[in-house]
Parts: sequence; C-alpha cells; structure tokens
Amino acid sequence: MRSAVPVALALVLAVISWQVRADGPLLGLDRSARHATWDFRHALHSTPVNHLGAALSDLGGNVPAFPLLLLGGALAAALRRRAGSPRWWLPLPVAALAGAAVPALVIPAKAFFARPGPFGVPLTPEQLGWYPSGHTATSTIAYGTVALLVGRELGHRARRLLYAATALLCAGVGWGLVWSDYHWLLDVLASWCLGGLVLWALSRRLAPPPGEHPGAAAGGHGGHCGHDGLDGPDGH
Repeated sequence: MRSAVPVALALVLAVISWQVRADGPLLGLDRSARHATWDFRHALHSTPVNHLGAALSDLGGNVPAFPLLLLGGALAAALRRRAGSPRWWLPLPVAALAGAAVPALVIPAKAFFARPGPFGVPLTPEQLGWYPSGHTATSTIAYGTVALLVGRELGHRARRLLYAATALLCAGVGWGLVWSDYHWLLDVLASWCLGGLVLWALSRRLAPPPGEHPGAAAGGHGGHCGHDGLDGPDGH
C-alpha cells in the first residue's frame, strides 16, 4: 500500500506534465478553477481573506522557506546531540541537500515547459515559465523536510501533530497561490506531487523514529535499521 503512494504521485505528475506540454484538454480544469475562484473571490469581496491568500503564498518564497529549512535542520541536530545520538549533525547536510533539490528540479522544468501564467502574457526571453509552481515545491520540500527531521526527535503524538500542521501549511500555500491568481491549479498540483516524491524518497533513507516498527518506514518490510535514526533502511 505504501509503495502505491509514490506510484500515484508520479502518475499524476506525468499526466499533468504531458497535458501542459501538449496543451491538452485537461488544461480546461485550470480555466474552470480560475473562473470559479475569480467569481467566488469577487462575490466574497473580503480584503482580509485576500490578504491571507497573499500572505500564505509568500510562505512559499525562498525567504522564509530556506532559512526555516536550515533552522529546522539545526534544531533537529541539536535535539539529536542532546539525546546523545551518534552523527548528530546529519540533519544539517540533509536540510542543505533538500534545499538544493528545489532549484535543481524546478528551474529546468520551468524552462522546458515555458508555460505562461494565468494572465496569459507571453513569456519574455529572460523569464522562466509558471509550471511547475516554484513556491509550492519550495514550501512542500522545505517545510516537509523540517517536519521529517524534527518529527523524528519528538514523541508519537507531537510528531503526528507536526506532520498535520505542516500538511495544512503547505495546502494553504497552494490555496493562496490559486486564490491570488498567481498560479494555475495544475501548476500547484504538479508541485505537490513533485514535493511528495522528494519527501517520500527522503523518508525512505531515514530509519523509523524511535519506538516505531522498522517496517513502517521501509514499505512494510522488516530489517535492521540504524540506531541513530538517520541511516537508510538497510542500516548503511
């Protein structure tokens, strides 16, 4: 069942990317969602809600996402050091690698698809496209990585709450981008899939949190896991 999640994410990402590249009929969903959002936004006519949408979308920017990612890695490292874990410093390079993955994945994709934004203005030669959403990918990967790293040092209940809050925050960023007409809906959905795949791959390299069955983080398979919580599923 767990292995079905990355397969589903990859399949959805592939279908959306194909439709964006081919200007296929699925893009009608973008236009319908934009018109419905526009109508609802103007019917609601709420300045606080509009400000909330813009503020949430800003949380997907390089600032504050990347500084918070590094701070989260530092916090996880400090918690591991206090607990006496070997290689307590490992969350720091993991956080740095997660941050580097965002531009490495998003920038080439934006240049390849060269999709105009919701306003339909043609891209200038120096512009990257709108697909996939960089703010969505940044928030999903940065905040998701923080949740994975810090959550491993918390108790079960606190870890679940952290994961839920992080998912809600990342959903809010995506909602804000669509609500504020900064991105097409499919731009956001594709980046959620992309970010989910990155986080899934990262979680596969992390041993289960203390007290959790080893098979839970390894797709239901048993086996020895590293005792310091940051080794791969095979203990290496």
